[in-house]
Amino acid sequence: MSFTGRALQRAWHLVDAKDQTVGRLATVVAPILRGKHKPTYAPHQDVGDYVVIVNADKVHFTGNKWQDKLYRRHTGYPGGLKQRRAADMLERKPEDILKKAILGMMRRTNQRHKYIEPRLKIYTGEDHPHKAQLPDGVQCLPAHPRSRSGDHHFGLGDKYASEGSYQRGAGQSD
Repeated sequence: MSFTGRALQRAWHLVDAKDQTVGRLATVVAPILRGKHKPTYAPHQDVGDYVVIVNADKVHFTGNKWQDKLYRRHTGYPGGLKQRRAADMLERKPEDILKKAILGMMRRTNQRHKYIEPRLKIYTGEDHPHKAQLPDGVQCLPAHPRSRSGDHHFGLGDKYASEGSYQRGAGQSD
């Protein structure tokens, strides 16, 4: 099925990165940029939405990744491998931490470089220049649940079924 470009509607999503884990946040944002949440998704077409991320300087890593994780790049000259710790990256270019995590989850194609990357807008503070597309009353996307907090049950609660419903499982007998 083909979907014409004229009928394509792009939405703007606001994400607050404050107190969120980098990888968990990237798994929420990457499918939105590709358009996988839409029924008109096709892998060869560009149907994704715009994503504006604020508070990129307040993200978290689990464990000791602030000291252990290295971001490497190459200058193109012999012996030109440069590396920077995540803590140093947060001081110098905090938006690049999220950008590398999100774009690292996508294929390196012309579609990503020409169309998807420009739709990702990352800012270190609360303010962003996209007030016309995202007015003040816009709600941020919900945070991805952290497994260690224990307060998110995906709507199931402590049990797999509500009281009074019929469910047969392990440990139950007739």
